Amino acid sequence: MSEWWTYEPSNFLLFAPRTYYRLIEQYHAAIWPAQLVALVVGIAILALAHGEWRWRGRAIAAILAVCWAWVALAFHFQRYATINWAATWFAAAFMLEALLLIAVGVIGDRLRFAATSDPIAHAGLALVLLGLFVQPLLGPLAGRNWSQAEIFGITPDPTAVVTLGLLLRASRPVDARLALIPLSWCAVGGAFLWTMRSPETALVLGAGLVGLLALAVRRPRGSG
Repeated sequence: MSEWWTYEPSNFLLFAPRTYYRLIEQYHAAIWPAQLVALVVGIAILALAHGEWRWRGRAIAAILAVCWAWVALAFHFQRYATINWAATWFAAAFMLEALLLIAVGVIGDRLRFAATSDPIAHAGLALVLLGLFVQPLLGPLAGRNWSQAEIFGITPDPTAVVTLGLLLRASRPVDARLALIPLSWCAVGGAFLWTMRSPETALVLGAGLVGLLALAVRRPRGSG
């Protein structure tokens, strides 16, 4: 029996990295053209967060809730669960986040946005931009097929990163319940990416660390 220190991260995977990326490729093929809708939705969220509409907080929360519910059912439950037994629990967590967004952000109207020069808000914007526009490029730049790209609202990692960024952009301290699952996923997803030696590892783990530190030191700001 080999000594434990001779193991590499990939030895702890339940499946080969190529199996996971092949799953994403098949997933993209099955849901096309949902990717185009997701791109439009991401741009719409960005515009809403910088707009002046009083209802934008509710709209953003509702859109995010739909994205988390979609990833819970279409990705985790229907696809990822076929190769990872834990994906059923991931689906439950993502669905819980969708329900929390509806309860806190839509019904409770406790997710507000306003123009600000706060460094934490700028960090949030950076996470949103990274999740929307940079993360989908990292896989192809590393040599993977474009059909294996990770996209906000379609796959879990960029969905969590963008959500964290928006929570940092919010104009008042955010209900901790909204941040718990995105932060947890950045840790879980980042560790998984690390075992696969994925180029997205630093982005996902870094987003979780930035989100955790920023939410911990955040101070109240004026509501939007």
